Amino acid sequence: MIDLSPAQSADRITALLAAHESRTLDFKRISGKQGRMYEAVCAFANTEGGLLVIGMGDAKAMKPGDKPPSRLFGIEENPEGFDDFRTGLLTRFTPAITKLHWIRVACTLHNGQPGHVVLLRVEKSDQVHSVVGNGTWTRLDASNRELNAAEIADLAYQRGVKSAETEPVAVALELLDTPVWRSFVASRGLRAGHQAEQLLRIGLADKVKQANGAEEVLPRRAAVLLFAEEPGSLLASLGTRADMRLMVYEGKAAVPGATPNLRKKPKTIRGPLIEQIDEAVRLVLDALTEGMTLAGSGFQARHVYPERVVKEAIVNAAVHRDYRLNRDIFIRIFDDRIEVESPGTFPGSITPDNVARMSSKARNPLIAQNLREFPVAPNIDAGEGVKMMFAEMAAAKLYPPQYRQSLEAAVETVTVSLFNLERPSAWDEVSDWIDREGFIQNAKLCALAKVDTLKASRMLVAWRDQGLLVPLPDRAKRNMAYTKPTKTDAEQGSLLSGLEDNNALN
Repeated sequence: MIDLSPAQSADRITALLAAHESRTLDFKRISGKQGRMYEAVCAFANTEGGLLVIGMGDAKAMKPGDKPPSRLFGIEENPEGFDDFRTGLLTRFTPAITKLHWIRVACTLHNGQPGHVVLLRVEKSDQVHSVVGNGTWTRLDASNRELNAAEIADLAYQRGVKSAETEPVAVALELLDTPVWRSFVASRGLRAGHQAEQLLRIGLADKVKQANGAEEVLPRRAAVLLFAEEPGSLLASLGTRADMRLMVYEGKAAVPGATPNLRKKPKTIRGPLIEQIDEAVRLVLDALTEGMTLAGSGFQARHVYPERVVKEAIVNAAVHRDYRLNRDIFIRIFDDRIEVESPGTFPGSITPDNVARMSSKARNPLIAQNLREFPVAPNIDAGEGVKMMFAEMAAAKLYPPQYRQSLEAAVETVTVSLFNLERPSAWDEVSDWIDREGFIQNAKLCALAKVDTLKASRMLVAWRDQGLLVPLPDRAKRNMAYTKPTKTDAEQGSLLSGLEDNNALN
């Protein structure tokens, strides 16, 4: 357990007393039973991770006239209970939750005595966890909720513990006997047996028992996606989609209305995945080569993205999308960026914050594995593709890829944006500063970039308009501060990611 210095402790307590419970922040006293604390840890691991503050009451429990320090009860309120809780964390979850980090913060308790609040940081897990004998929990905006069986199964798909690619689907095998299948067979070296035997042998089909007791060989969804001439049409009867849509816009945003601001008719890209990927890459690169006249200016937008990055973004969308969901992949080209939107959430413990540092977790390993077996395989970088994208964009002096995850929409999605804007040297320092300190204000940008207040303000507004920064909520205009859009409420104000914590935990 890490102990903060007196100065660090004082700052942290001040920040905690000013914070409110959120999706990633929960307060719990150690008095009484610890069941709800186990539920909170389980919920954080099953959602986006978070911070459990032990020994501090919730602000909602304060009475009129109470001052914030009245919430400080400390672990000294029930030291035996705290020890039992720490021990219980080793055995109370299935599977075990291992990514836990402890920080002890000294403070003055509500009764004037010295004591300690403990911060338990729970990382997002790549598994689905349950409290032994007490269900499976998820985190809401400021509370925890037990999941039912259907929701647990859905979470397993979201996390990549299960994948729709392995499900057998009622599609006739002869519909997979296509030129793409024959090309794959020759390249893979599948010589013996007929098609059903070959598919079974490489894990792309299952034997399924029918109502009359007979067994039938059915292709897995991955096989339909890889070999059928029209996988999207075949899978539509199951309520899912498997195509891509290319939209080329005039301007920097999609304008809703009767007349959308499209430069050309939207294009639906169909076919087996290998052809779909190749066609999508070709169409995007052709559109970029044509150039685009900036609305109202007469000048052309010059797109200078590294070709390898564009290809990787499209390949990743096809390989990592959640094929249960009834939504196509959308590729949108604007004057200043390309967006690739893929149905589903980040699998495993990957988040928009850590995607650049972590090797990718394949949601559909069967698809990824077999795409590599074609005579001319797409650019699959074996888990290092996202790191390559960041490196290539940096080498081209462009902004890094911007990832965002939409969890509130009817269909959850992950979108990567590639900006066609040269990155000013100041951005690297600003990005690093926010990663370490949580947010940046005008005065700090003036010092980092050596610019005046007006110039700094324009830079911050431009980064906000590009989606690179978002303003912190509940700030007066003259006290405005900005953070990256993937920072959570609990992280703002350095509750989770203070520099001293990161150094100590590495």
